[in-house]
Amino acid sequence: MRIHISADMEGITGLVDADDVQPGGRDYERGRSMMAEDVNAAVRGAVAAGATDIVVNDAHGPMRNLLPEALHPAARLIRGRPKQMGMLEGLTPEHEAMICVGYHARAGALGVLSHSFMGHEIEDMWLDGRPVGEIGLAQATAATLGVPLVALTGDDAACAEATAWDDSITTVPVKYAHDRFAAELRPAAEARQAIEEAVTAALSAVPEAPLVSANPRTLTVRWQSASVASTLLGIPGVTTPDSRTAEAHGELPALYRLFGVWMRVAASLGNQPPYC
Repeated sequence: MRIHISADMEGITGLVDADDVQPGGRDYERGRSMMAEDVNAAVRGAVAAGATDIVVNDAHGPMRNLLPEALHPAARLIRGRPKQMGMLEGLTPEHEAMICVGYHARAGALGVLSHSFMGHEIEDMWLDGRPVGEIGLAQATAATLGVPLVALTGDDAACAEATAWDDSITTVPVKYAHDRFAAELRPAAEARQAIEEAVTAALSAVPEAPLVSANPRTLTVRWQSASVASTLLGIPGVTTPDSRTAEAHGELPALYRLFGVWMRVAASLGNQPPYC
């Protein structure tokens, strides 16, 4: 059984503030240790369910948050950037299932550290007219590859967002949002035990990937800056319904890769990392 784990950071146990998740933040080193513990709990759960091949993709910010020596030895690590598939790097149709660890709610939702990919640049996103963030786009892309997203950990807002996309996803809330930078935290040991047990249960009865159309999809992104949308017009196939919105049509996962190019363009204009 081959398993792909995509590991973000904002939805990790105990973390609530930018200083917890951004390199240079006063609590970042502690945050990356907490991230490793949540990921390792998921790896242990996968091993208990019989997984024989586990790859973990560091999907947050610089994508160098997980220290290789801190990762469970049963897993391989994809680290660094740029990556063509960004947060889903390494995911292939050969994987039986995907697990998302430490994910967060989309931009505009009242969740801990909520945003969509680029917190200072993206105001909102839609997939085929439906509001979407990192969770929905990951689930739709994986499903197109025939890989079900079976388990997700994060705050309660992220978990609700995941089940709204696919109610078969097993979710583990590790904290409960009081606001964007405040939450009630589950005790760390309890949260990690819950992650491990949930992953084992989810992988013990992996559902079929939900049927997702292979027909062209429409991805729409509203940026904070009109300059980003204007610059993206230089990419073939991109249209701008208004001065701050870019839109493209295509099949997943190619559309996901194209969006990664958009983020690198936006990052170059704003002199900031492509993920935050």
